[in-house]
Amino acid sequence: MKAEKKMKIVKTIKINVDECNGCRACEVICSAVHAAPKYSSNNPARSRIRIIRDPLRDIYVPVLAGEYTVAECAGRDKYTIDGKEYDECSFCRASCPSREEFHEPDSGLPLKCDMCENEENGPLCVQWCLVDALVYEEREVEVDEEETQEELEIGLDALASKFGMQTIMDTVARMSNKER
Repeated sequence: MKAEKKMKIVKTIKINVDECNGCRACEVICSAVHAAPKYSSNNPARSRIRIIRDPLRDIYVPVLAGEYTVAECAGRDKYTIDGKEYDECSFCRASCPSREEFHEPDSGLPLKCDMCENEENGPLCVQWCLVDALVYEEREVEVDEEETQEELEIGLDALASKFGMQTIMDTVARMSNKER
């Protein structure tokens, strides 16, 4: 039996590295919108976007928080940009056990870009980017089927085994209070 194809709207933030000037406005607004209560503080550790910086060479690379991964990756490639060496982890979007980036500072739970889902004009990092280094895009793509309940439960089980169900419940409760 062939899987039925469906159309799905995919929301992405396109990153134009050549335009980024390293102002970090995207980090500021992201950390403020994810503060509890909303806009009450600015803690870059809460930001779902990080700017990898080499200001002396005028290199700035925005990196958005991606999916949580239970294990470290096997790759440890090195990249050389304008004579400076970066490891593969610098540009990785994943929240993993081998590095501290993209983890909630209070609970240690992994962070992921939520595309500012409650903002009607799209992601705030895009709105605050004055040089168009970040561009919000929506496009329709054909997919087989949506995630099944079983796939979601596997992801929750992985988080619960790493951080404990109580930590997850406390964080969700804190986040839901923040929205009010």
